[in-house]
Amino acid sequence: MVFERTTPPRPVDVLEVFPELAPLARPAIRLHPRPGSPSAGESSVGGPLLWPAEEPWPHCEVSHLHVDSGFRESPAEVRLTRRMRVRQHADHSRGGMTPEEAAVKERNAAMLAERLAAGPPPADCPVPMLPVAQLYLRDIPLLRPPGQADLLQILWCPYDHDPDHKPSTALFWRSAAEVVDILAAPPEPYEVNDEGYLPEPCVLAPETITEYPNSPDLSPQMLAMVEDRSRWQAAGAYVGSSEHADCPRDFYDVHLADAPGWKVGGWPPWGRTDPAPRYCTVCDAQMVPLLTIASHEWDGGEGHSWAPREEQAAAYAANTVGSCCGQSPSRPTKVEVGSTDNMQIYVCPASPEHPHTDMIQ
Repeated sequence: MVFERTTPPRPVDVLEVFPELAPLARPAIRLHPRPGSPSAGESSVGGPLLWPAEEPWPHCEVSHLHVDSGFRESPAEVRLTRRMRVRQHADHSRGGMTPEEAAVKERNAAMLAERLAAGPPPADCPVPMLPVAQLYLRDIPLLRPPGQADLLQILWCPYDHDPDHKPSTALFWRSAAEVVDILAAPPEPYEVNDEGYLPEPCVLAPETITEYPNSPDLSPQMLAMVEDRSRWQAAGAYVGSSEHADCPRDFYDVHLADAPGWKVGGWPPWGRTDPAPRYCTVCDAQMVPLLTIASHEWDGGEGHSWAPREEQAAAYAANTVGSCCGQSPSRPTKVEVGSTDNMQIYVCPASPEHPHTDMIQ
């Protein structure tokens, strides 16, 4: 890891106000993905995987003919469009495409035409899955891999799947030392269902933090305690300048409970639905959060208090004047799931080899 990102201290020490929450504290690791050029030997989001050359690349086998988002671009085309946005934003005097970009676009179009002419419609054949994250145990000690495994690889299909209209996911645990020959050129899908399903290659700066449950996960007694303004006042926790001054529960959720962004472990970021326990289909154990795949690293408004200290100025500027050309500092991965929501991946605490599950929140 070549850079650091540090979560600022919370506006209020939650345990000074509510020491009763101490038993509910959970460790989490914020991944802090940022655009870069990770190698297969590094933890990453959207980067190359340490995939054995002799092992078949995972494909989604279901038919995707029913999927029609109106978005029809190959991964290479999406990447080119993103590079052009960055260049044009940095150099307003040069519109259109450079000769190099035009050559890439022409080559991409020729490759796509050749592949389409060579076989059945792309949505009717097995679809190569896209790398989402690669996490080494040395970087993410909260992982609980099976046996001698020390590496977790997560991929997804670049199409929406019914009934929840989200990408289907696949998890692979492996021992990095056993991978001798690496697959040099993994297959890619003809197209992606949505630009937000193609993660931008990002390096990581893992940071361990402590989280507390979002208010929907609190018992009625705990929730009443959090909503009791006298408790805040007795502890000297002044929130009068906050937009949530009249609703301490919202202040707690936004600033003190669970961190936004990509993370391992911790508490789930409920929002779309109320808390819904997930149970292992093999042993009936209640499943636990493994990874949160986030559309944003921090929210707008007061939510930018979670922006790392190293990026507070950029977060404040983006919150004040907005982002340009899709280059928001809170969206380094370019991933968007649901309606700027989160995808949560859950695993069985009894055995990481039992089937996982996922949901959009």
